[in-house]
Amino acid sequence: MATPLTAAAILTVLKAEGLTVHEHSGWKTHNREAATGKVFGPVHGVLIHHTAGHNDREICYDGHSTLPGPLCHSWLGKTAGLWMIGHGRANHAGLVDMDVIAALTAEKSPLPHDDQANMDGNDCLYGLEIENLGNGKDPYPAAQYRQAVLWAAALCRAHGWSEKSVAGHKEVQPGKIDPSFDMDVFRADVKKQLASKPGGKPTPAPTPSTPRVDLSRLIQAAKTDPGAKQGHQTYMAGVNLVEHALVAEGLLGKTYAGDGSFGSVTVAAYAALQRRYGYSGKAADGIPGKTSLTKLGTKHGFTVTA
Repeated sequence: MATPLTAAAILTVLKAEGLTVHEHSGWKTHNREAATGKVFGPVHGVLIHHTAGHNDREICYDGHSTLPGPLCHSWLGKTAGLWMIGHGRANHAGLVDMDVIAALTAEKSPLPHDDQANMDGNDCLYGLEIENLGNGKDPYPAAQYRQAVLWAAALCRAHGWSEKSVAGHKEVQPGKIDPSFDMDVFRADVKKQLASKPGGKPTPAPTPSTPRVDLSRLIQAAKTDPGAKQGHQTYMAGVNLVEHALVAEGLLGKTYAGDGSFGSVTVAAYAALQRRYGYSGKAADGIPGKTSLTKLGTKHGFTVTA
């Protein structure tokens, strides 16, 4: 927990970390504090997003009819670099899980499951939006990913935080899937950066990692969740990835995706996927197998571990 950095201080720490920083006109006073009557801070950590689009810097600045801007504090383009978008309260986090925020504050690892939305994350988290479709097919250029690592490390260094104060949107708000890379790997890259001197000799460029789905945990969820209490979550992160892939395949309605529960409707959708892949009988019972899950993950941007 810390007092938010001033606009001048943010520029200083980002540049000291080795970043080239572009400033959107008006960013230093662009926030949602007057409109909401709520101030930004104290801050508990930094939050990473993908934009789910391209060429969306101005959208992040202006917002849209249902969600006014700024939609982040910084926007990171594929080739356009890092831009300051807002300073103060921004509409990027939404309602988040209080238990996860407490874990970020205490720098506890691993983070608890985000099974509630009972705290306003816009009050207390710095937000970075990374230009990317987030569909598993849109690559993050190495230079862009490295800038994201530097951005998170700069803010953590300024506040005396470790990499354990960094989270992805998918880790704090139920139903979210951004960013579309593995946050454990991202935090490890931030940790390496924090171990180096800011602005010194650069560490080897990190490589963005695709999200991972543990097959054994997913099978357990598929066998446990349908018979459990409504909304029971055995393996939220992996189930969310698979459900969103099933939605993209046209086999699962959007209303059933994002709750982290591999319920009976999801089992039926996965069984339909297995039949599409040529399986039948017990091989198409809706319980994921390695071959079918790997094929689904290859198409939709996640890897499978045993």
